[in-house]
Amino acid sequence: MKRKLICIVCPKGCEISVEYDETTKEVLNMTGHACRRGEEYARAECIAPKRTLTTTVRIKGGGLLPVRTDKPIPRELMFECMKVINRAEAPKDAKIGDVIIPNILGTGSNIIASANA
Repeated sequence: MKRKLICIVCPKGCEISVEYDETTKEVLNMTGHACRRGEEYARAECIAPKRTLTTTVRIKGGGLLPVRTDKPIPRELMFECMKVINRAEAPKDAKIGDVIIPNILGTGSNIIASANA
């Protein structure tokens, strides 16, 4: 499969072309990257894309608390993570950085508060 990406690692925004095998998850050819970080970004984006999830969670007693993952999670788990988050409640005294859901779906990423409750 061939894919064109705009690198988001730095402001330069290189246009990277990647050819990879979807079955073996192997990059066959890559052009357009100006640095190693761009190459790593394109490889990860094609083989195992990850995203930082940002959303809100209910606060016990009412209201919503903005939350996010403390590190990127696999893109294919986004909707499953949202199901877990939608069932959760944050404590009324939650502070920025507090862990609301530890190690969501075994990803190694915690759901943390982005604001004070």
